[in-house]
Amino acid sequence: MKRICSIYRSTKRNEMYLYVLKADALERVPETLMLAFGKAIHAFDLVLTPERKLSREDITKVLENLETQGYHLQMPPAEDEYIEHLPEELLRRNDPM
Repeated sequence: MKRICSIYRSTKRNEMYLYVLKADALERVPETLMLAFGKAIHAFDLVLTPERKLSREDITKVLENLETQGYHLQMPPAEDEYIEHLPEELLRRNDPM
Protein backbone atom coordinates (compact mmCIF):
# COMPACT_ATOMS: atom_id res chain seq x y z
CA MET A 1 0.00 0.00 0.00
CA LYS A 2 1.60 3.25 -1.17
CA ARG A 3 0.17 6.61 -0.13
CA ILE A 4 1.20 10.13 -1.08
CA CYS A 5 0.96 12.18 2.07
CA SER A 6 1.14 15.90 2.82
CA ILE A 7 2.57 16.88 6.18
CA TYR A 8 1.61 20.12 7.89
CA ARG A 9 3.16 21.74 10.95
CA SER A 10 1.16 23.46 13.65
CA THR A 11 1.42 27.17 14.42
CA LYS A 12 0.18 26.53 17.98
CA ARG A 13 2.55 23.78 19.14
CA ASN A 14 6.16 23.24 18.20
CA GLU A 15 6.85 19.79 16.71
CA MET A 16 3.17 18.92 16.21
CA TYR A 17 2.47 17.60 12.71
CA LEU A 18 -0.60 16.54 10.79
CA TYR A 19 -0.32 13.84 8.12
CA VAL A 20 -3.07 13.76 5.47
CA LEU A 21 -3.52 12.11 2.09
CA LYS A 22 -2.36 14.62 -0.50
CA ALA A 23 -5.48 14.10 -2.62
CA ASP A 24 -7.76 14.89 0.35
CA ALA A 25 -5.68 17.76 1.73
CA LEU A 26 -7.28 18.90 5.01
CA GLU A 27 -10.87 18.03 3.99
CA ARG A 28 -11.20 14.99 6.30
CA VAL A 29 -9.67 16.64 9.39
CA PRO A 30 -12.33 17.51 12.00
CA GLU A 31 -12.89 21.21 12.56
CA THR A 32 -12.29 20.85 16.31
CA LEU A 33 -8.84 19.37 15.64
CA MET A 34 -8.02 22.19 13.22
CA LEU A 35 -8.97 24.76 15.87
CA ALA A 36 -6.60 23.12 18.36
CA PHE A 37 -3.90 22.63 15.70
CA GLY A 38 -3.88 26.25 14.55
CA LYS A 39 -2.95 27.37 11.06
CA ALA A 40 -1.63 24.38 9.12
CA ILE A 41 1.63 25.25 7.38
CA HIS A 42 2.54 22.82 4.58
CA ALA A 43 5.94 21.34 5.44
CA PHE A 44 6.45 18.74 2.70
CA ASP A 45 4.99 15.80 0.79
CA LEU A 46 6.12 12.22 1.33
CA VAL A 47 5.45 8.83 -0.24
CA LEU A 48 4.53 6.40 2.54
CA THR A 49 4.85 2.62 2.23
CA PRO A 50 4.78 -0.07 4.93
CA GLU A 51 8.54 -0.50 4.49
CA ARG A 52 9.37 3.17 5.08
CA LYS A 53 10.87 4.16 8.43
CA LEU A 54 9.69 7.32 10.18
CA SER A 55 11.80 8.91 12.89
CA ARG A 56 9.12 9.27 15.58
CA GLU A 57 6.04 7.48 14.28
CA ASP A 58 5.01 3.89 13.61
CA ILE A 59 4.43 3.70 9.85
CA THR A 60 1.75 1.01 10.28
CA LYS A 61 -0.25 3.26 12.62
CA VAL A 62 0.17 6.29 10.34
CA LEU A 63 -1.08 4.38 7.29
CA GLU A 64 -3.96 2.88 9.29
CA ASN A 65 -5.03 6.31 10.58
CA LEU A 66 -4.86 7.80 7.08
CA GLU A 67 -7.16 5.06 5.78
CA THR A 68 -9.67 4.98 8.65
CA GLN A 69 -9.93 8.61 9.75
CA GLY A 70 -8.23 10.55 6.96
CA TYR A 71 -5.38 12.00 9.05
CA HIS A 72 -2.66 11.17 11.57
CA LEU A 73 -1.66 13.61 14.31
CA GLN A 74 1.97 13.52 15.47
CA MET A 75 2.27 15.02 18.92
CA PRO A 76 5.42 16.75 20.18
CA PRO A 77 7.79 14.53 22.15
CA ALA A 78 7.47 14.52 25.93
CA GLU A 79 9.83 16.89 27.75
CA ASP A 80 11.82 13.91 29.05
CA GLU A 81 12.64 12.98 25.45
CA TYR A 82 14.00 16.50 24.82
CA ILE A 83 16.39 16.09 27.73
CA GLU A 84 17.60 12.70 26.49
CA HIS A 85 18.61 14.24 23.18
CA LEU A 86 20.43 17.30 24.48
CA PRO A 87 24.14 17.32 23.73
CA GLU A 88 26.22 16.43 26.79
CA GLU A 89 27.95 19.80 26.81
CA LEU A 90 24.62 21.55 27.38
CA LEU A 91 23.84 19.21 30.24
CA ARG A 92 27.27 19.88 31.80
CA ARG A 93 26.76 23.66 31.57
CA ASN A 94 23.61 23.34 33.65
CA ASP A 95 25.24 21.08 36.25
CA PRO A 96 25.54 23.04 39.55
CA MET A 97 28.85 21.33 40.48
